[in-house]
Amino acid sequence: MNHKNGKIAREIIELQNADGTWGHVFHSLAQPNKKYPLTTEQALRRLKILGFTINDAPIRKAVDCMISCLQGARKIDNYWEKTLDWELFTQLMLATWVRIFEPENETALQVAVRWAKVFEEGFKSGEYSERDYFEAYQQEFDGERRAGNVVSFSPFYHLQLLQGVISEEVEKQLVDYVLSKADGIYYVYDKSLCELPKEFASRESAKYLAAIELLSGYKSAKERLKFVVAWLEDNQEQNGQWDLGAKAKDNIYLPLSDSWTKAEYRKADCTEWIVAILNKIM
Repeated sequence: MNHKNGKIAREIIELQNADGTWGHVFHSLAQPNKKYPLTTEQALRRLKILGFTINDAPIRKAVDCMISCLQGARKIDNYWEKTLDWELFTQLMLATWVRIFEPENETALQVAVRWAKVFEEGFKSGEYSERDYFEAYQQEFDGERRAGNVVSFSPFYHLQLLQGVISEEVEKQLVDYVLSKADGIYYVYDKSLCELPKEFASRESAKYLAAIELLSGYKSAKERLKFVVAWLEDNQEQNGQWDLGAKAKDNIYLPLSDSWTKAEYRKADCTEWIVAILNKIM
């Protein structure tokens, strides 16, 4: 279905600032308020889920703004966190979102290639080495910097940014490593991806599927995600639909439709999303 003309999309677009941003900050974890109910990142994520692409004016405007920030022509906002290298983290976030909508953008690719070098070194022994990774990180990004989640490579940003720029062998090792991590993917799902959610109709399943959708951007993931395909097939209803339940409505990944007042609307949204994921991993 086309959700781009729905109420949800219209309300988000109406909140866009003249410069292409939303609210007063970019980062999703920066707390919005009544005056600024959405961060730029939240708005971009929702619009992408609703089907918006670089060919849509609101996205083009936002991407152009992010590129300008990456090139040093302006700042994305005045938000700052002291616990890590916020300048580097901001660059990572911006490059990631530019590549989501414009994968071959040269400015964002330059950032992705630098991180790819770090990952290639981190896995050069055939498996992940924290020592090799940190040494490469320090060399590529000018010595000792605040670490935090900028260094750790299980967050959403690195896994999204690196798609298509790391070698096939390292990609396989990276996918296997992420699948085996006990704490999943930071910002997306905080449990092991090897363990399926106990209850299919749940918000946990929606978060799990978001993590699987992220991994589906790697070619080698298809072979490793066959158990997810089987799980989804086992939970398909006789009429061919899926239902993640009312609690799956997190206003991040779901809903797609403007209303879930009827179960049929919810099931249609869940089915549309799951079919899209299956098309990527089968």
